[in-house]
Amino acid sequence: MSQIKKYVIGFFAVLAFMLSMISCKMAVEHPENSDKKEYTVNRLWKLPTSLEEISGMAWLPNNKLACIEDEDGIIFIYDLNTEKIEEQIKFGTPGDYEGIAVDKEDAYILRSDGVIFQVAQYRSDAIETSHFKTLFTIKNNMESLTMDSKNNRLITITKDRDPYSDDYKGLYQIPLDTKEMDANPILKISMKDDALKEYQKKKAYKSFNPSDVAIHPITGDYYVLEGKTPRLIIMDKTGAIKNFYKLDKKNFPQPEGITFAPDGTLYISTEGKGNHGAILEVTLDK
Repeated sequence: MSQIKKYVIGFFAVLAFMLSMISCKMAVEHPENSDKKEYTVNRLWKLPTSLEEISGMAWLPNNKLACIEDEDGIIFIYDLNTEKIEEQIKFGTPGDYEGIAVDKEDAYILRSDGVIFQVAQYRSDAIETSHFKTLFTIKNNMESLTMDSKNNRLITITKDRDPYSDDYKGLYQIPLDTKEMDANPILKISMKDDALKEYQKKKAYKSFNPSDVAIHPITGDYYVLEGKTPRLIIMDKTGAIKNFYKLDKKNFPQPEGITFAPDGTLYISTEGKGNHGAILEVTLDK
């Protein structure tokens, strides 16, 4: 073999090796699930021990949050400016309280068995607590509750099995004028949606386990949070999944609360899992 031919063969061998390395690098930089969006944690508030197991929160004026934790029948008013609990409002006996929504002077608290407690005039000296049932039971393991002020209704979604199908989780409405839950979901999250492809389980209902829900005050999109495998799904008003975010367990060991300020600033709360509970201000990449 001539010397020139050896050089030519060697050149193409080196070129092939370099191309294969570039290809491998591209595969690492652009994984299959590149549709997952990124986010930035702008600020983190470490919570006191009494909110280590914070399970839900709702936005209040003046940078305050109405918070609950999943053992005591107490609403905690937390001030983001002073970083302190400024008030504790006892509304019931100990129980597994998981979600909270606020409508003007009234607060609504969801227990895991589907019972909702209405705490009328909850910031006054003469609160009145009543409760009403939904179509859910402890088998559905309820954690999510938000206020849809524009339509005067509460919105909820099951954590475990939907009462009507294992193939989807429905968003259900509870009009405040009747306090009777509509058995027909306003939207459905398919457990076989492409966004959940890598998380699909043999038992379909285990593919996504919502821990809270919130409505964006400007776009009207639905933000559905999961705490078990920390992630966030954004759905438009038709139920189409617009974005999917996988949340890191360092910042979000068990995220169970989500709410918005009126300007659209997003806040997510997480249980401490042996450490401090926390509230995080988050910006999502579009």
